[in-house]
Amino acid sequence: MGTTGDTLAAGNEAMVEAAFRTGDYAAAERTFEELLTQARADGDRALEAAVLDRQAMLMHFRALEDEDLGKADSEGEEALFQQALEIRRDLGDPAGTAESLFGVGLVHQVLRQDWEAAMPYYWEALDLADRYGDLLLRSEVHRHVGFYYAASDLQSDKALEHLRISHELRAELGDPRWIPGGTMALGIAELADGLREQGLAHVREAVAQGREAGLSPHRIAWMQDFLDKAEAER
Repeated sequence: MGTTGDTLAAGNEAMVEAAFRTGDYAAAERTFEELLTQARADGDRALEAAVLDRQAMLMHFRALEDEDLGKADSEGEEALFQQALEIRRDLGDPAGTAESLFGVGLVHQVLRQDWEAAMPYYWEALDLADRYGDLLLRSEVHRHVGFYYAASDLQSDKALEHLRISHELRAELGDPRWIPGGTMALGIAELADGLREQGLAHVREAVAQGREAGLSPHRIAWMQDFLDKAEAER
């Protein structure tokens, strides 16, 4: 029989597979619900925080599948991330704290389009993630800080720096589901910075990576549509 850590990892894998390929979150939801019940019965606060964080991220992935982000339950998602964050701070878990800080930042930035509210969470998450986080967390935080510099602060050099770091970390991670997004983000930033051929090359590469990884038709269609429009611009 596997450990609770193994079960949590299996639930997370099911969630990522649903987000990038199948759209079927049932297995992940069931796993997280069972683990949360177990964690609270056992008084395992570290596991409870980890599951709360994953439940919030599952909500986030589902929200992204709807073109109208205004329909998302941002308050419910934030509440789960905040609960996880409070426990992880109390336990002195820097890597977990970085993960949940990043999650709260996502709610403000992605669902509410509020960079000002998001950035304090992202800055703290960046500091902790670079010191204690795993490859994926570091990549994700650098990615969204890059988006901030590209979309809000308008410092293209810093945007490219963070997005290159994010891209390299995803390549090091080696999971083909995450790599296309890093390549795509870098290409988009390069195009915005006037690096047309370099940017187009990265976007084309991202589309090819996405197809090879078997990403969902919705994800492939979005990337292909962006590429078509970028190639048509003169």
